[in-house]
Amino acid sequence: SILKDLILKPRGLIVVTGPAGAGKSTTMAAMIDYLNETESRNIITIEDPIEYLHRNKKSIIAQRDLGEDTRSFDLALMHTLRQDPDVIYIGEMRDLTTISIAIRAAETGHLVLATLHTTDASQTIDRIIDVFPSNQQGQIRTQLSQVLEAIITQCLLPRIEGQGRVAAFEILVATPAVRNLIRQGKSHELPNVMHLSSKDGMQTLDQSLAKLVKNQQVSSEVAMLKSSNPAQLMKLISPNMAS
Repeated sequence: SILKDLILKPRGLIVVTGPAGAGKSTTMAAMIDYLNETESRNIITIEDPIEYLHRNKKSIIAQRDLGEDTRSFDLALMHTLRQDPDVIYIGEMRDLTTISIAIRAAETGHLVLATLHTTDASQTIDRIIDVFPSNQQGQIRTQLSQVLEAIITQCLLPRIEGQGRVAAFEILVATPAVRNLIRQGKSHELPNVMHLSSKDGMQTLDQSLAKLVKNQQVSSEVAMLKSSNPAQLMKLISPNMAS
């Protein structure tokens, strides 16, 4: 439900992250499809390659294929902004120019959806900031703190009964506290905020993994392999055993 709330935002930046094969494109396609079914928006996607074809429902969707329709993400983005879309989906924010244009697009009233190959929210913030020269990073932190709406990190795990895979999600929502930490360069404190902010729709990856284990969807051994803090995950799964 938090993803449905996020995709209905009128403007801002939403980043879906995770390693290759983590299902990022599937999550983005589901969010765009939900928007297409519920809102009248002008949506433009820039993808490499196009993985899911969208038909116009309530929204009008134009999909651009990198290599077929355009030479690069940054050129496609600049051309897209001239068409004044409501929503822009960038298949991957690969470089400084693309990230700069994405932030500027979010600042100027567009909803920007993008993906990155990062493994958690803190790393995502740092990756975006570190792309820029050091003399620009303070300004970029401020801009990012103002436009970011959410970071969703996901990974796929084999189901315990051996049929298919299930996704674990880390969700960071840009509350005032989160925006302050980004602006102050304290991204290392974000996991603690997520851990304590379930009322705002947030959760750490370990909290998501623990739910999957408790619901007997994945084994604790598999969950441990995906955790960046196995000791913390063990506390969430079995508080008595961990103590």
